[in-house]
Order: sequence, then structure tokens, then C-alpha cells
Amino acid sequence: MTKVVILLLTFNAKAMKTLHNKVDKEVLKAKLQSEQIKRVTLSFYKYYQIQNPDFFRNHVYILLESNHVFGRIYIAKEGINAQLSVPESLLCNFKSSLDTITFLEDVRLNFAIEDDGKSFYKLTIKVKDKIVADGLKDDTFDASNRGVHLNASAFNKLAQSPDSIIVDMRNHYESEVGHFKSAIIPDVETFKEALPVVEKLLEDKKDKNIIMYCTGGIRCEKASAYYKHKGFNNVYQLEGGIIEYARQVELLNLENEFIGKNFVFDERLGERISEEVISQCHQCGAVCDTHVNCKNDACHILFIQCKSCAELFEDTCSKKCKDFIALPKDRQVKLRKDMEFNGTKFGKGRYKAARQQDIDLT
Repeated sequence: MTKVVILLLTFNAKAMKTLHNKVDKEVLKAKLQSEQIKRVTLSFYKYYQIQNPDFFRNHVYILLESNHVFGRIYIAKEGINAQLSVPESLLCNFKSSLDTITFLEDVRLNFAIEDDGKSFYKLTIKVKDKIVADGLKDDTFDASNRGVHLNASAFNKLAQSPDSIIVDMRNHYESEVGHFKSAIIPDVETFKEALPVVEKLLEDKKDKNIIMYCTGGIRCEKASAYYKHKGFNNVYQLEGGIIEYARQVELLNLENEFIGKNFVFDERLGERISEEVISQCHQCGAVCDTHVNCKNDACHILFIQCKSCAELFEDTCSKKCKDFIALPKDRQVKLRKDMEFNGTKFGKGRYKAARQQDIDLT
């Protein structure tokens, strides 16, 4: 198959029909659960100047749909960010398809640690301004001047130095269920919010070894370049993120410095890296690290819920949501426009903070 050189794509993509799945999500979810095909969950990203993201988006859709791939992909002028579910029997075909795209040839694939293949139920590809929302003006610094990549062994060794500072570049609801020992954990809800917060926390430590990590490495690619631009002299990043670290730890029998779960942005919502459970149910306070979304689609807030509370509240975050989903569907449709739920009042994972303030969530 002829390789695709992205910079030469000059067709008018806006005139093309956008390809996407039109089947109802509940039908797709049911089909996935009954599917006998064994699937693997993986992710990859690549920063690369794409001249025509809309055209490229449709090209990628055709390639992946032909391999029965599900997942979520963001494409922008700066590159591609993908989290996917691929039939195991078609994995070689999938890799060959990626290799037809010049800048994705031999791209590193991060395979999930815990995987039942039920991570995604359809293929969604969106064209965005950025593949990760960071709020940065890329023309003000050299985004290619990134930090030094560390494999798991090098990460463990450098982390032991008294001159090293480990920084979690993820959001609070991710680090709440799992993080590296001794890491700085910013109380932020977005990567965009994390960048200035971390810079402020480290403003008097510019000569220290700043070791950053995230889920798969993509956020640290941009953050490391930004902090080098801001005058930090020794910037490092965990290559492949937590996912690749966990793989290398198991493969090479290394000391595991990560405790708890790794939060993931798919139907699984997490994969266990160590046996420790470091968080609590947001409803009763029991030891628990199971993230869920409220079953009330009008709320859908992300929070941590134990099995007992899941049974008591019927997979919702509150009595209000439990009572709401018991109503007839037509009644829900009429009421939801004027009702306020936890998901409309609080951000991701802020349910716990609300309870600590004695706010009535029922």
C-alpha cells in the first residue's frame, strides 16, 4: 500500500462527507457485550504537523473501520492522539495500516495492563484545535525541545536522588486512585489548569531534577518542552507514561514505585497497577477505588462508589438521581431541563469535596 505523506494532502476536506457511526449507543454496547471476538486495548500519539486534519480524519476512519477498530481519536494540526480497541486477530493488519501513514510508521503502541477488550463500543474520530487541550501558544516556544525520556529502570533510579522531584501531570480524579510514591499531586481538574499550578509550585526549584509522568506520555511531551522554555534546567519525563512503566516493571521484574490504580479514559475507567487501594467511596467513606459515572444520564458525574453504595443508590450518586431514573422516560425528558444534579453543579470527581463541605447531595 502506498504510504501517505500528510503534508501533500491538499484536497478540500470540507467538501467531503464526514464518516461516522450512526447506530444508537445502547445497541452498540449490547452488541459489544455479546461479541465473541477477543480484543486488545491500546493507545498511541504522535506530534506532527498535519496540513489538512479534516481529510486526514476521514482517511484514518476508513483505515480503522476496515479493521473493525473501536475507540476515540483526536486529530489536530499538531498531530494525533488515539485510544483504541482492536480485534486481536487483526492486530497485525492494524499495525500495517498505521505503517502506510509515513509519520505513524513504527509508532509506539501502549497496550493496556488490565484488559477485557470491552473498553470502547464504537469508533469516534474528532478534529480538534489540539490533541490535548493545554491552553499554550505553541508559537511562543519550541515544542520539539522536550525533556529527557526515562524508561522504568532509569525512572526508579533517578527518583531516588534527593535532587529529584516527581510531578504528576494528571488531574486530581486520576491521581486520587493511584500515583507514584512521593509525587507532587496538583489539585487540578484539567491539564490546562495543571501547567501554571505546577510551574508555581516549582518556581524556586529550577535546578532540581523535575521528573514528570502521566498516563501514556502525551501530556508530558508538551509540558516538558514548556518547562524547559520557562527556565527549568533538568527536565525528564517517563517514556510511555504509567502504562509503559507497568509493562516494563513486570517484564524486567523491577521494583514497582506506583501505588494503586491507573485511571484510563475508556469504559474501564481504571487498571490495577498495585494491590494497594488508596482512595475512598465518595458516598460512605469505605476503602474503594472504583470510578463510575452516575447512571442518571442527566447527571453522569464521575465519582468513586463502593459495591454497597452502588446497590443502595442503584448505581447513582444520590437519592435524587435514584428517584429520577425510576420515573417514566417521558417524565424524565420533561423534567431534566429544569432540574439540577451533581453533574451540573460539580466537576469531575468533585462529589467528595462537596460532601466534605456538608452540602446536601440527596
